[in-house]
Amino acid sequence: MTTKKFFVGFLAVSLILAGIVSFYASAHPDGLEKVAEDKGISAEEKDHALKDSPLGDYGVKGVDNARLSGGLSGVIGVGAVLLVGGGLFWGVRRRGSASERQEREESAASGASAKG
Repeated sequence: MTTKKFFVGFLAVSLILAGIVSFYASAHPDGLEKVAEDKGISAEEKDHALKDSPLGDYGVKGVDNARLSGGLSGVIGVGAVLLVGGGLFWGVRRRGSASERQEREESAASGASAKG
């Protein structure tokens, strides 16, 4: 399997999970939320600052269909993570290539001065 096929497959699975399967996730509280409710900690919780943002509360603001809104939010999230992660990877890779080029230039310059 080539690297390109692997990444295309990985992207397809990620988009399917984020866009379709995420709708079927449990609406019941997870373990942490359950303990917070049992111990009374959740009574002190407040809304977060980004609650009214376009992607607040696991949906897309302005999309009335809950299934579409949640799926679209997941797909946008996958895209954002891919862009940020890919950008960081590309930047680090390019930076490594520049240092390797600099080392080769320095090596070549020191080799030429030793001969001269």
